[in-house]
Amino acid sequence: MTKQRFLWWSVPVFVLVLAATLFVYRDLPATIPTHWDAAGQADGHGPRAMIFLEPLLMGLTILLWPALPRVSPDKFRVEGFSDTWWFSGLVVVGLFAYIQCVQLAVLTQGALDIGRALLGGIGIAIVLLGNVLGKVKRNFWLGVRTPWTLASERVWYATHRLAGKSMVVGGLVVLAAALAGLPGYVATAALLAAALVPVVFSLVYYKRLERAQ
Repeated sequence: MTKQRFLWWSVPVFVLVLAATLFVYRDLPATIPTHWDAAGQADGHGPRAMIFLEPLLMGLTILLWPALPRVSPDKFRVEGFSDTWWFSGLVVVGLFAYIQCVQLAVLTQGALDIGRALLGGIGIAIVLLGNVLGKVKRNFWLGVRTPWTLASERVWYATHRLAGKSMVVGGLVVLAAALAGLPGYVATAALLAAALVPVVFSLVYYKRLERAQ
């Protein structure tokens, strides 16, 4: 994946999602659901202009993803894993696009289990990111950026090898929970475990190396 391919894919997707949003905007009610709990029940509402939040996030991601490498410190640049950097950015943009499409489908059609639909998309995105996480080198923008991984290259690589596995497993659990219609807390627990296990590991491994010196 290159910067050009990232832009070739992400910009047209952004334009299509924005066009679809503008097309249905006038038909939306004045107040729309803006957040759903783990069970798929709306627990937050706001003005219909909030429907532009995901396109806004997509646009910001497309603008920032090429800009962030330019401001990275010398020893923390992304050039060493540029393929993974651009691929990860495309996954993030794709996830925002998917979430927006699900919201538009629910608001205009209604006949969709939004909880399961969103969890399924999130699960797939986590699996895709987990598959490449082990290739990420030390940087300030992507990966498990704890004080201990940033302080030690050895801790960084060990943590990201573990994080890649935990994210793939966690993402598959989330996807399975969505497909099987399991309670939302199952997916929530899988997401938390996938995120927290590498963080705890980075601390423990760093302290072990510190004691061994």
